[in-house]
Amino acid sequence: MAWGVLAMFSPVIADYPASPQWRDGRFHNPRPPGPGDMPESTLRVWWDVFVNKPGGTVPGAPLPVQRLTRAELDAAPDRSLYRLGHSTLLMKLRGHWWLTDPVFAERASPVQFLGPKRFHAPPIALDELPPLRAVILSHDHYDHLDPAALRALDGKAQAFLVPLGVGDRLAGWGIDRAKIRQFDWWQCVEVEGLKLTATPAQHFSGRTLSDANRTLWVSWVIQDDAYRLFFSGDSGYFGGFAEIGRRLGPFDLTLIEAGAYDARWRYVHLLPAQVVQAHQDLRGRWLLPIHNGTFDLALHVWQDPFEQVLRLADEQGVPVATPVFGERVDLDAPQPGRRWWRTPRPQ
Repeated sequence: MAWGVLAMFSPVIADYPASPQWRDGRFHNPRPPGPGDMPESTLRVWWDVFVNKPGGTVPGAPLPVQRLTRAELDAAPDRSLYRLGHSTLLMKLRGHWWLTDPVFAERASPVQFLGPKRFHAPPIALDELPPLRAVILSHDHYDHLDPAALRALDGKAQAFLVPLGVGDRLAGWGIDRAKIRQFDWWQCVEVEGLKLTATPAQHFSGRTLSDANRTLWVSWVIQDDAYRLFFSGDSGYFGGFAEIGRRLGPFDLTLIEAGAYDARWRYVHLLPAQVVQAHQDLRGRWLLPIHNGTFDLALHVWQDPFEQVLRLADEQGVPVATPVFGERVDLDAPQPGRRWWRTPRPQ
């Protein structure tokens, strides 16, 4: 019933035949899934996720969260980054604030009484956020696109930078269309001296049973003079990382999804070894793993992304930053951070 109601009131999404990624009324990855790339039985995957889940996928104690205040943010120096949860990142660049994939909802779900529930509260409430130069979106899945948060941010944000089709969703939800800029892969824009480029990813999209791949999925490159930052959104491992590295790298910091993975869906999500390999393909310096520690979206132990990526990165000599949610990261001089997930403390 919930899906039917959602489909009934879903915003109308335009066709995008000019995009090289568009055909037959949908967006497509350049390489289709190969043998073993996707699960043989989607029903079995859902059964495992909702019924047959192993232990340890949810923290047994409250996670440490460093609370943020508006006064702290107002006093923050330029090139500050704060991880607010999952793939939600608040960055101060060129004297302005930029926010990626803002999800402040209690659940990453089409309904708020069922579905993956947050492990922790956001370090700062929506209404305490400073004015935003732009909200930057990677795709339309529930753990990346929160309609209530976007509506609340409409009065704070000057712009919404989004993939093709996602802007149609936002306009349909009442976001001021004049603020929305939609991008295909490799399209870019300059805002306040920053250059932002929507770059390829290997993923999929959709929020109902009837709108699969009607919107595009992207990663983002942000260039501040010589400083370069990569934000992955969601992606499986593919040759696009090396191409982005060749065309727009090297990167001072890569923010790469490392969580909600499984060998059965490696086509659309990175396994830990692939996280480190993607970072190297991008010619990255510091790696900050995201897409973990907030929602229970897979079958692995919740700490596993941190432990696996750190171990593999250490073997390759890759420096990794693991800030506590709400902790400031100095983009000019990142720090490894403590292993906070090993001994969760009361909030």
